Amino acid sequence: MVTQAPPAGTGAGAGTAEPSARQVAGRRWRASRGVLAALLAMAVIAVILAALRPSTSAATLDPASPRPEGSRALAALLEQNGTRVDVARGAPEAMAASGPGATMVVTHSERLTDRDLADLRRFPVNLVLVQPTRYALRELAPGVGTSVSVFSGVDVPGCPLDAANRAGPVSFGESILYTPPGGAVSCYGQEDGARLVQLRESGRTVTVIGSTAPFVNESLEDAGNAALGMNLAGPGDHTVWLMPELPEPGTAAGGKSLADLVPFGVKLFFLELIVAVLLVALWRARRLGPVVAEALPVVVRSAETVEGRARLYRASRARDRAADALRAGARERIVPLLGLPRSAAQDPAAAQQIVAAVAQRTSREEAAVGGALYGPEPVDDAGLLALTDVLDDLERQVRES
Repeated sequence: MVTQAPPAGTGAGAGTAEPSARQVAGRRWRASRGVLAALLAMAVIAVILAALRPSTSAATLDPASPRPEGSRALAALLEQNGTRVDVARGAPEAMAASGPGATMVVTHSERLTDRDLADLRRFPVNLVLVQPTRYALRELAPGVGTSVSVFSGVDVPGCPLDAANRAGPVSFGESILYTPPGGAVSCYGQEDGARLVQLRESGRTVTVIGSTAPFVNESLEDAGNAALGMNLAGPGDHTVWLMPELPEPGTAAGGKSLADLVPFGVKLFFLELIVAVLLVALWRARRLGPVVAEALPVVVRSAETVEGRARLYRASRARDRAADALRAGARERIVPLLGLPRSAAQDPAAAQQIVAAVAQRTSREEAAVGGALYGPEPVDDAGLLALTDVLDDLERQVRES
């Protein structure tokens, strides 16, 4: 039984009134607060990482720079203790300035070219590599691998290296750990590796250190930082400090890809973004469930739906589609009454069988039945109405037979 909806504002109809703007805003807020919380969390993490990660500049480890990240203080201490410090702005200049017994401190190895590294690999001078790149490490300190980056307080040497034992505990701050090869000496170590590795390679000593703290101005006063920096950079009477200039674009060593040049913080941000998207997708997917039937604000009579669709057909002069819909519906209802499978109603191959069965059950000829069920498009609206009457009569006779 079809019932009419109560007037708006009375009875049940009042409870189904259109929601207010405040209710709509509340629903949108509840639907989006999870996404906003995830974005806010990512922003907070990015700010924290940016605050914890020390900034670098072109003056980092520069012996001529008095800035906190420069190394003028260590260079002055070395010269006060009788060690001459020559600053070189390129690998050829550094090799030309190096003499017998000299120590070369190599900084910013990412600025060295393939040719620079090849020349340094063959050049017979002791090297101190300060936070070298993986490519420079592979070329100048074979066998030493990069482990992880850590941040810690004061660490003790824990090794037989004289330069480290005389310096004692050192405050490295943020540093890189290295895995030493067989026969190498590792100091200031943890389970994942050591901050300082020294090995003999091609008749010379190569020292790898994963922190700039023992060399820069701002941290020389911490623990034994100054002593370790002096012991490593100035064991003799001559030190060549290699501070390379920026190379020409595309000439840096290692043939780095775009992924290698992207900072770690940017990679971490995109990883967080992917994780957040997956979490939001899982959160939204969990809300999906079975379809819930909800009461409509009004009850629409079935006749109104039919009339509305008929008006759309009439407005677009779609008599062909209207006739096809009527014939398809009639066949769907008649075929089960004939004892045929329902799939035959829309199967062109079964048309003749259906027409013959309907003609046998009714008073009409097969030609008339075929024209009604599978005939051409009516020429006008009157023909469409006549088709409707014929289809109704065929269905009635089949039911009564």
